[in-house]
Amino acid sequence: MAERILIVEDEQKISRVLQLELEYEGYESEVASNGKDALNKIEQENWDLVLLDIMIPQLSGLEVLRRVRRAENQTPIILLTARDEVHDKVSGLDLGANDYITKPFQIEELLARVRVHLRKVVQAANDNQTLSVADLQVDLHAYEVTRNGEKIELTPREFNLLVCLLKNKNIVLTREQLIESVWGYDYFGDTNVVDVYIRYLRQKVDKNFEIPIIQTVRGVGYTIKEDKQ
Repeated sequence: MAERILIVEDEQKISRVLQLELEYEGYESEVASNGKDALNKIEQENWDLVLLDIMIPQLSGLEVLRRVRRAENQTPIILLTARDEVHDKVSGLDLGANDYITKPFQIEELLARVRVHLRKVVQAANDNQTLSVADLQVDLHAYEVTRNGEKIELTPREFNLLVCLLKNKNIVLTREQLIESVWGYDYFGDTNVVDVYIRYLRQKVDKNFEIPIIQTVRGVGYTIKEDKQ
């Protein structure tokens, strides 16, 4: 199955050249010409890599990057910029960009960087198929949860909430942080929905077991702590 690459570029000639070159290399690609469209596509679809121009209308590339990483989306992102300023590069890397390349660039160099980051994704996927704590195991690829060998059925939202807690073991997450990660940054409902889903989750992963895994930090939020003993 071909890897999918999103091209975020408002200059039509550049985006068309990139799309043709990527498709010639066997990748599937789509184009977004502004920041809002790019953010929607990243949130609603699965991408293997994003080529993100910094200077795009509606939302800048750096703002798109900031929101994507704030939602804990770790899709590899290579920044494209016509500006060779250190500040832009540092800002992008600090916000979570995987790489950057300055226009004008040689297409061969860009394709080489794309290949490098896609290989890293494959390796990371092979290395991180399972999350665990105590006797709880979550298989991300099979979408399965077991505790002490017993299979536990979760809804998609419960599963994503559990995964978020497991990926942040030993870190107390506030309701607002959980809302952004699991429900999305544009969710405008009551943050008490987190308490409701934590209760649902506890009914399934903690109720019938001796040691509770999900912990409440009163006045702050929720966490799963790794037993260091």
